[in-house]
Amino acid sequence: MDGDLVLVVNSGSSSIKYQLVAPESGTVVAAGLVERIGEDVGAIEHTTDGRTLTDQVTITDHTAGLRLAFEKFAETGHDLAGAGVTAVGHRVVHGGEVFYRPTLVDDRVLATIDELSALAPLHNPANVRGIEAVRTLLPEVPQVAVFDTAFFHGLPDAAKTYAIDAQVAAAHGIRRYGFHGTSHEYVSGCVAEFLGRPAESLKQIVFHLGNGASVSALRGGRPVDTSMGLTPLEGLVMGTRPGDLDPGIVLHLMRTAQLDVNGVDRLLNRRSGLRGMAGVNDFRELRRLIGEGDEAARLAYDVYVHRLRHYLGAYLIELGGVDAITFTAGVGENNPDVRADALAGLSAFGIAVDRDRNTAPERTARRISPPDAKVDVLVVPTNEELAIARAAAALTEKA
Repeated sequence: MDGDLVLVVNSGSSSIKYQLVAPESGTVVAAGLVERIGEDVGAIEHTTDGRTLTDQVTITDHTAGLRLAFEKFAETGHDLAGAGVTAVGHRVVHGGEVFYRPTLVDDRVLATIDELSALAPLHNPANVRGIEAVRTLLPEVPQVAVFDTAFFHGLPDAAKTYAIDAQVAAAHGIRRYGFHGTSHEYVSGCVAEFLGRPAESLKQIVFHLGNGASVSALRGGRPVDTSMGLTPLEGLVMGTRPGDLDPGIVLHLMRTAQLDVNGVDRLLNRRSGLRGMAGVNDFRELRRLIGEGDEAARLAYDVYVHRLRHYLGAYLIELGGVDAITFTAGVGENNPDVRADALAGLSAFGIAVDRDRNTAPERTARRISPPDAKVDVLVVPTNEELAIARAAAALTEKA
């Protein structure tokens, strides 16, 4: 075993992703996914030492799901009760104005995370359930909440403020919070390391493109803007979310389509984005449909890329130029067409993509711009689990 270990938990409404990580080396001892919690038949996939265990069984709640995961750890020789787990790091989506750094979880902190569910009703309640489950199963191990919004807490006032009644905004916590902060912070740090330059000297744009998608502008290692706002709905086109939207559309649909709040919620979170336009939210399926001549799929792709370029242009102006543009997460790391199309025709700005570098099958951090390009274009794999593990380890070492 590789020194002290941190269990990283990402608890969703009906699933739990987890990893057992050695934070110093970055070694993943084991990883797994519990899904379909609360359904008639749930499932677990647990991978360690090059082998994968799967099982299908009824999983009544998150505690039962984690208990099943702990059983798989024990079956594969990593009984968590004696495995040297020094902390549990939890991904928590929304920290509001209250939490902007990794935080040890106690009863008060847990209650506040629950109260912040009003700002993230799809995420924070599930995060709370995950924390409660681990408290039951590993009561003596310190737990640390790491917040998606934390990295963007210090956004400039002009970037974080919505132009609505100031008293209403203050009373209801309405501001731009930003999300995917753990990934943006981790990747931007990797960029500085890759380039051999201090982060303080760099102007960066980072595209985190997964099923959820966001982009950030960073100066001197700190964010000055980001595409997501009060919720993860704002900004780029995503797998099932629309990104930027005229708020009048919501009012129009409530009046003409008789949608209530729950109906609007389902439309914007589950039936929009690529899925809403093309019927699929997996990029591999989207590309297949485009190859078959599907016009809806082609339009969905064009809208997706258009929004990327829209934000790229805005952030180029906001930063006054850029040193590095980086792509990360599932789509950003694995789809060369998106990268090439997002940056096409920008040689006048010193931005270009080398075709051979861009399509090479490498999976490590790499440069995909030509050797003589003014702006470095990079692909850097994100690792939010490692970032959470290191944050949890650092905090518990101080405690």
